[in-house]
Amino acid sequence: MNALDAGSTRPYLIRALYEWCTDHGLTPYVAVQVDETVQVPREYVKNNEIVLNISFDATSSLKLGNEFIEFKARFSGSAREIIVPIDRVIAIYARENGQGMAFPAPEQQTAANNLTPGFSAALSAQDGPAETRLMQLVPETAAAPGSDPDKNELPEPPKTPQGARPSLKRVK
Repeated sequence: MNALDAGSTRPYLIRALYEWCTDHGLTPYVAVQVDETVQVPREYVKNNEIVLNISFDATSSLKLGNEFIEFKARFSGSAREIIVPIDRVIAIYARENGQGMAFPAPEQQTAANNLTPGFSAALSAQDGPAETRLMQLVPETAAAPGSDPDKNELPEPPKTPQGARPSLKRVK
């Protein structure tokens, strides 16, 4: 079995971070991108996302499986059955300090359907989970491999203004 045949690492990382949180007395939270496959109380969903407390004290019958996170929890006093597909989890973190891990958001549609006009998608020939596939946008006028590059030159990428530095924004 090679790395491409193996399943996603996401469920293993979620379990590891859950264990790390509980071992250190922290409260594990998961951020979930909600769609029709996610079974959560819809009244608590905002912007198609929900954050769930999956600590021992907040849940009953918690199962962190390879395909789903399943548990029972109380929302405003009423017990609810929660089922979250693993691929819908976009982050797991500790409530107290924000340490954890974010995952790529699941794709709503295929990437080729969301392209800007004039571009086509070049997917790698590798089969496997979306996390391991590569995608590159190529202008439709771009030269095909092995053709004369002088006939179809690619436009130069935009230049970064001098002095401007890229920055990261922390999103909670």
